[in-house]
Amino acid sequence: MRLEGKTAIVTGGGSGFGAGIVRKFTAEGARVLVADINLDAAQAVANEVGGEAAQVDVADGASVTALAKAARRAFGALDILVNNAGITHLPTPLDEVEEDAFDRVFAVNCKSVYLTARAFVPRMRAQGAGAILNVASTAGLSPRPRLNWYNASKGWMITATKAMAVELAPDGVRVNAICPVAGETPLLKSFMGEDTPEKRAKFLSTIPIGRFSTPQDMGNAAAFLCSDEASMITGVALEVDGGRCI
Repeated sequence: MRLEGKTAIVTGGGSGFGAGIVRKFTAEGARVLVADINLDAAQAVANEVGGEAAQVDVADGASVTALAKAARRAFGALDILVNNAGITHLPTPLDEVEEDAFDRVFAVNCKSVYLTARAFVPRMRAQGAGAILNVASTAGLSPRPRLNWYNASKGWMITATKAMAVELAPDGVRVNAICPVAGETPLLKSFMGEDTPEKRAKFLSTIPIGRFSTPQDMGNAAAFLCSDEASMITGVALEVDGGRCI
């Protein structure tokens, strides 16, 4: 029960790594607001864990502001914010990625961190405490060919984490990131281009532990970094990747 009495928002919480984080947080005693662009998915996970659900487009300022209002109605104070929502483009040569795809990747993966900071940091500062977790990627540390601008967006997220951490530390707000390798999530097919046994074997050959990340892996790492046990940890980008970045 390391998160007993805590309140949390998890964006992209309706599936994949986000749902794994929601389940772990709830098991550790937190009250969780599951936020997702797919309200039905968010509601399904919320119903499963006894949490709250809200629809949000993390790339839209008005939508994120509405989420902050929903969180205040549900919880009052917010202790933990997890920026998990993310997308990728298909594996493509860097000079052939469509501009719309580039813009969407940076809006969802990068601008969202700014928008949630604008919406939630002032109240965390006022209460003198809070934990923010950004779900980045090994792609931001050890880029894969043809995932070029997705790689860059996750590298941005890691730098943003460190910039936020050093600025918010005096206010009692910690900011960390986790860097998963690809996992059994809706994005896996997009990372590989196509989901075939051959593609999976090639991808897995780059992971020393020999398996994909799981939602449970992400939930375990997230629960620790957002708990008081990690009170001396801020600004890290924790690799949860089975040795991918070695």
